[in-house]
Amino acid sequence: MAGPETDTQFQFTGIKNYFNTYTLTGRMNCVLATYKGIALIVFYFKLRSKKLQL
Repeated sequence: MAGPETDTQFQFTGIKNYFNTYTLTGRMNCVLATYKGIALIVFYFKLRSKKLQL
């Protein structure tokens, strides 16, 4: 754990290839998916509340 890991050390298949905790790219994808999910929930509730007021 002295330096950053390379993607060639790990052989992931399927969704694990994009969302893993061993590589920086996998960690970044997990964070971005979380932020996008939260944004979608906020967007949904904002749209829903505007429709109820009409």
